Amino acid sequence: MARRWFVAFGFLVLLLVSLASPIRAETVDLQLVLAADVSRSVDDGEFRLQRDGYAAAFSDPRVLKAIRSGQVGRIAVCYVEWSGEWAQKVVIDWTIIADEESAGAFGDALLKAPRPFAERTAIGVAIDFAVEQFKRSGHQSERRTIDVSGDGTNTNGKHPTLARDAAVAAGITINGLVILSPEPMPWNAWHTHPPGGLENWFRENVAGGPGSFVLVAEDFNSFAFAIVNKLIREIAEAPANARVQ
Repeated sequence: MARRWFVAFGFLVLLLVSLASPIRAETVDLQLVLAADVSRSVDDGEFRLQRDGYAAAFSDPRVLKAIRSGQVGRIAVCYVEWSGEWAQKVVIDWTIIADEESAGAFGDALLKAPRPFAERTAIGVAIDFAVEQFKRSGHQSERRTIDVSGDGTNTNGKHPTLARDAAVAAGITINGLVILSPEPMPWNAWHTHPPGGLENWFRENVAGGPGSFVLVAEDFNSFAFAIVNKLIREIAEAPANARVQ
């Protein structure tokens, strides 16, 4: 009986030690948080186009070529969806993408995950949430980037410039992917069509850090094409046209 208790106790100690051990850090070329807008202005069809676009993009040969061209040849990706001030969720946790198999697994998992919420648009809080994910990634890289996609301006919570400036001060770059709406929202035209345009609003209030940029998708139907170009530029830090048709 005593021996059995000792063995059980020893197993418990080993289990606790293993749980307390830090995640083994891997060196990657880039740690990338994809922060996707799923606020209520994004209807179910647009939500599906956005998910499909992200899933397909990582299996695109051009994106995989950009990943392999890095010094290490792999990147770490965390996929987050957000809407209102209290609505942020890690949909796909930190995943190493280095080849067709890992890219395909990431895409498959993303397509199977349910939509978490559809509330207001809290971009500043979403940026803060994305920054927190780097602290637990378990990976090392020279570059850390947050990729914020959205179809409107901030409507509640912390102003994005405050979150952006704090992220940039921590050495993180934030890029934007603006999804244009053909018509203003009936109840809040300024949200999707602010003075000067949504692209300019993202440049002034969201994007920041060395080499930061904003790309534009003319609508959700062209989102998949836009995200491929955006990922290639983020991964390879290559120059790109700032407007996607």
